[in-house]
Amino acid sequence: MKTSLYLLAGLLVLAAIAIQFGALRGRPPADLGVKEGRLKPPSPTPNSVTSQAALHADHPQRAYAEIAPLPLKSGSGPASIEALAAVLAAMPGVTLAEQRPDYLRAEAETRWMKFTDDLEFWFNPARGAIELRSASRLGRKDFGVNRDRIEAIRAAYLARP
Repeated sequence: MKTSLYLLAGLLVLAAIAIQFGALRGRPPADLGVKEGRLKPPSPTPNSVTSQAALHADHPQRAYAEIAPLPLKSGSGPASIEALAAVLAAMPGVTLAEQRPDYLRAEAETRWMKFTDDLEFWFNPARGAIELRSASRLGRKDFGVNRDRIEAIRAAYLARP
């Protein structure tokens, strides 16, 4: 009995160390980015949101994933991407991974478990808005984390002068 408790405690310590070193980070999908005017479709499970969900009418998670795009700041796509980059850079746990005048990719890492979500923002000139997508790398459900994060980003972005 005592040996089993020691073994269990040791396994828990090893698991905690592995988590802190990124065992739950996952890898960024290879198909991120803009292709033919579209970001990646929603995840097949309820763990993503995208402003382009309507483009995937038959997708099983279309309704769950649907979220509004961001409006432009100062009427300019590049200025809006810059403002968005400043908002993301100030958020704890968020790292900018790629930035171009019309596209921004970031990674958001949870504090304790180190789960990583991918965030994408693209200036869509045809729509005059910033399209967005946020998705968990691991797991089947996100319990609304991606939607809540995007809405927090939206609020901070809109509050900028």
